[in-house]
Amino acid sequence: MKAIVTVMLKDGVLDPQGKAIGHALNNLGFTQVGDVRAGKIIELTLTESDPLVAKAGVEDMAKMLLANMVIESFKVEIAS
Repeated sequence: MKAIVTVMLKDGVLDPQGKAIGHALNNLGFTQVGDVRAGKIIELTLTESDPLVAKAGVEDMAKMLLANMVIESFKVEIAS
């Protein structure tokens, strides 16, 4: 079973990496791009077979280590 954790900065938190990407895309001629927010995706391979137990465990991992809960939010997806 796999878990995908998507971590993003919370709304209102300055995202300098996203700003730099947006600026670079505009300079390359992609003028249709507005705001850009950059985040990270973490893929975990799990030995747990129960999706509900797996999701709860991965949410605990995200709260404890994978995301900085002060400035970041996260989403967990479980795939078989």
